[in-house]
Amino acid sequence: MSGRRGDSSRSRQRDISQVFKNFASLSKQLKKVIHDSNTTLAELQTTGSLDFDEDSQKNFHLEEVESSFISTVVASQPRILIFGQSFSSKAALVNHLLGEEIITVPPPGTKDDKSYRLIRIKYGQRRCTSLSLMDNFELIDQNSINVQDRDWEVIPEWQVRIQPEVKSQDPAAKAITDVTLNKPLLAYNVQIVVSPHNIPGVSVHKIFEKCVGDGMPILLYALDGDNLSRECQNFILDLRSCAPEYPLLFVDCCLKYRTFNRLSVRKSVDYSSSDSQSPEDCEDDSAYDTDEVGAKGGHRPQRNPGRAETYRQVSLMAQLKNLGFLNDVGQEFKAEPHRVSSRFENIHNGPGVVQSIHHMLQWYLVEAASYLHKLHLKCMNMFIMTAFDMQRDILITPKRIEFARKREAELYDSLKGLAEERQVQISVMIRETVENMEDELVEEAVKCDLRDIEESQEVEGISQSKAVKQCTHCIKELVLTRLRAAVVERLVSSVDHLQDSYLGTLERCLQSLETEEDKESSASHALQKILNSAYQVEVSVRSSSSVVKVFFERMKEILQSMKPFKAPPALNEEWKQKVARTMIHNLDDHKLAKSICSQFRSRLQNSHDSFLASLHQLEAKHSGRLEKTEEKRMKVRKHHAPVLARLALDSTSFKDKVLHGMPKLEREIGRGQYGVVYSCKAWGSLTQCAVKSVVPPDDKHWNDLAMEFHYTRSIPPHKRIVAIAGSVVDQGYGGGGCSLAVLLIMERMQRDLHSGIKMGLDLPSRLQIALDVVEGIRYLHSLGLVHRDIKLKNVLLDAANRGKITDLGFCKPEAMMSGSIVGTPIHMAPELFTGKYDNSVDTYAFGILFWYIIAGHVKLPQNFEQCHNKDHLWSSVKKGTRPERLRHFDDECWDLMVSCWAGETTHRPLLGVVHERLEALHYQALARIAPKVTIPDIQTDPSCYQ
Repeated sequence: MSGRRGDSSRSRQRDISQVFKNFASLSKQLKKVIHDSNTTLAELQTTGSLDFDEDSQKNFHLEEVESSFISTVVASQPRILIFGQSFSSKAALVNHLLGEEIITVPPPGTKDDKSYRLIRIKYGQRRCTSLSLMDNFELIDQNSINVQDRDWEVIPEWQVRIQPEVKSQDPAAKAITDVTLNKPLLAYNVQIVVSPHNIPGVSVHKIFEKCVGDGMPILLYALDGDNLSRECQNFILDLRSCAPEYPLLFVDCCLKYRTFNRLSVRKSVDYSSSDSQSPEDCEDDSAYDTDEVGAKGGHRPQRNPGRAETYRQVSLMAQLKNLGFLNDVGQEFKAEPHRVSSRFENIHNGPGVVQSIHHMLQWYLVEAASYLHKLHLKCMNMFIMTAFDMQRDILITPKRIEFARKREAELYDSLKGLAEERQVQISVMIRETVENMEDELVEEAVKCDLRDIEESQEVEGISQSKAVKQCTHCIKELVLTRLRAAVVERLVSSVDHLQDSYLGTLERCLQSLETEEDKESSASHALQKILNSAYQVEVSVRSSSSVVKVFFERMKEILQSMKPFKAPPALNEEWKQKVARTMIHNLDDHKLAKSICSQFRSRLQNSHDSFLASLHQLEAKHSGRLEKTEEKRMKVRKHHAPVLARLALDSTSFKDKVLHGMPKLEREIGRGQYGVVYSCKAWGSLTQCAVKSVVPPDDKHWNDLAMEFHYTRSIPPHKRIVAIAGSVVDQGYGGGGCSLAVLLIMERMQRDLHSGIKMGLDLPSRLQIALDVVEGIRYLHSLGLVHRDIKLKNVLLDAANRGKITDLGFCKPEAMMSGSIVGTPIHMAPELFTGKYDNSVDTYAFGILFWYIIAGHVKLPQNFEQCHNKDHLWSSVKKGTRPERLRHFDDECWDLMVSCWAGETTHRPLLGVVHERLEALHYQALARIAPKVTIPDIQTDPSCYQ
C-alpha cells in the first residue's frame, strides 16, 4: 500500500511542479512579447513621423497599475502565501504541498494560543534552517549551529515558535525562519511563505506586506474549524482589502478523520538519491492517500464540486459567500475562464488544489497579456483612425477647393448681372425712398439744433456766410445720414441674391481650408471684400468699404454742385426747411444709380481677381501638404499598422495559448496558397474546429497575416462570416528553429462552394448561398471593410448548405488600401489595375461568382479560356471581356450578372438592390420545384445593409 501512496504522491508532485514549470516557460515568452512591444512602441513614438497630441501620446503607455502588475508577473518570483485559521491548518497545507511533514502539525484539539514567526521556504541543494531579520542579518545561537551540523526531518519547534519570554522588541521576535529544501516545487524559483501566527499588535496589512515582499502572491487560506469566528472573518476581509484583484483559494485542511503517518512517508522515498533534483523523478510521498484513508475511515473526499458536501463544509462555504466570496463561481468561470476570484477546495482532493493553483497562475498570465493586448489594440485603432482622417483629408480637400471656386464664380456672375440688369430698379428704389421720406427728412432738419454754431459766431466773430455754410453742412449730414439708413434697408431687402444660403457654406468651407497664419492674404478675406463691395449683408452701414459710402460720396458731389446762396439768410426754421427740400429735390436718381453700379462692378472685379489669386495660393499650399499626408498614410498602412497588428497577434495568441493550450492537429483537410488547414476535435469552446497553419516566410507575409487576423477578430460575430475563435503561435515549429507557425483556429465547416457545385447542389440551394454571400459582403461593407477576394473557394458551407465568407486576407478598410493589385484574376474588377477602387470591386467579383452559381459547374468560362496567362486575361478584362451567356440562363439572372460586372463602377447596383433581385430569383426557383407549396417570406438580417 505504501507503493500506492508513493505513486499517488509522485503523480501529484509532478502535476504541481509541472504547473510552475509551464508558468516559468510561459513567463519567458511573455517577457519577449513585452520586450518587442516596448521596443516597437518607443520606435513608433519617436520616429513615427506623425504629430500626436498629448492625449494621444498617452495611448503608447500602459496605466501605472497595469504596468506594475505586468512587472510583478514577469520579474517577480512566485510566492505561495499561506494564511489560515490556525497554525495547524497552515502546517498541514505546507506539508501537503511539499509531500512530507516539514512542519510539525499540532494534534487535533490543541489550544491555538502560541505565537509563530513567519516561515519562508525556498530552494536549496541541502536542507538547512536559519533565523534572519528583514535586513538580511542572520541570528546565530548554539541551537542553530547544532541544527546546521546534522540532518533534520522536521523543522525544530524553537525555530518557528516565539517563546513567551521573548519581548516584542527583541530581534528574536522579529526574526524570520528561512528554510531551504531540495524540492521540485521550489526548483522553479518558487517560495512558500507561511504567515506569522498569533502576533499581537500587528495589522493584516503589515503581515501581507511582509509576506509578499517583491514577489508575485498566490494566496491560500487554510481552514480547519467548523465555522469562521468573527476574528477570522475580519482577517479574511482585511486580506481581501490588501489584494482586492488577486484570486484567493480556500483549502479545507480538517484532520479529524486523518492521521499523518510520517514514518510511512519516510519509508517510501529516499532524499539522498541524486535523482531528487529532477522535477519528474524527485517526488515525495504524500501523507494523505485519499483512496486508502477513505476506505478505512469511511469518509471519501469529494472530488466533484457538484456532489453533496459535508455539513461542516457547507457551513464554511455559506459563511464565505456571505463575506462576498465564492459567489457564482461556476457561472463566472464559464463567462471568463481566466477570471478566478475565489475558490474552495479540500486538501484531500489533490488534483483540485493543483488545478486551482494552475488557474491562479493562469490568471496572472492572462491578465498581463490582456493589458498588453488592450494597449496594442488601442494604438492600432489610433493609427487606423489616423489613416481614415488622412484619407478623408486627401479626398475632401480638393473637393472643398473646387466647391469654393465654383460657388464664388456663381456669386460673381450673379452679382455682376445684378449690376448690369438692375440699374433702373436701383434708380426707382432711390427715388421712391426719397419721395416717401421727404416730409420726415424735412421735419428732422427743422429740429436740427444749430445753437452751437450761432454761439461760436457771436464769440469768435465768424462771418454770416461762413456760419450759413456750416449750418448747411450740418443739415446736409443729418439728411444724408437718415436717408442712408433707409436706402440701405431697401437695397438689402430688394435683392434676393443677398440671402442665398450657400454663402454661409462657402465661408465655412474657406475657413476649414485656411490656417490662422493666412488671415491677411486669405481667400476668406477676398470673399469678404466681394461681400462688402457687392451688398451689405453682414457689413454695417459705417463700413468704409461698403457700397453705401460710395453712394453718399456721390450724393455729396451732387450737393456740392449746387450754387451758393446770394445773401446770408436768417438761420430759422423756414431756412432749414428750404435747405433740406432743395437738397432732396436736386438729387438725380439716374446718375446716382449709374454711379453706384459703376463703382459696384469695379470693386466686384477687383475682389474677384483677389479671390482667385488667394485660392490659387491656397490650392498650391494644400497640394504640397497633401503629398506629405499621402506619404504618412502609406507609412501608416505599410509599416505602423502592420507592426502593431503583429504585436496584437502575439499578445492575443499568448493569451489563447495560456487559456486553451496548443490545438492538436489531425488530418489535413485543405491547402491554399499561404497555409494548410487541419481538422481539430476540440479547442476552447469549439467542439469541432479547423486549424489553419501559416508559416510566414518574411516580414511582409507576417504583416499581411497580422492584419488579416486583426480585421477578422475585430469585427463583431455574424452568421455569414466564418469566425476565428483564436490563434496560437507555435514556437516549436520546425524543431524550434527561426521559423514560427501561426495557428488560426476557426469553426469547422463542411465544404466550400467550389466542392458544393461540383457535387451537384440544386439551383434553389445555390441561390440561397448567393443570398448568404451578399449578406456577408454587405455586413463587411457596413463596417467599412472591402473583402477584395470573393470567389468559390472563399465561400464555405455548413451542414445545412448555408454559405459563409472566409479568408479575409485581402480584407481592408478603404483608408488602409494602397491600390495594390490583389485578388483572383478572373474575379478582379478592371479598376483594380488602375490602383483606384472602392468597395464596388466586391460587387464585380460577386457577379463572376454568380455566373458559376447559375452555370452549375466550375469550368472556366470559354471567353477566359482563350487567355494564355494572367496578363492576357487582365488585358481582356480591361477591354470588356466577360463570361459568356449560357443557354439555360434566363434574362433576370443574366441581367443581374451584367449589371454587377459593369465596367463603370457607377453602373453597378448597390448590394441591397442585388439582394432584392436575388430573393425574387430564389422565390421563382422554389416555385418551379414545388409550385403548390407556399413559400414563406425570407427575412433579411437587419444587420446587413448598404
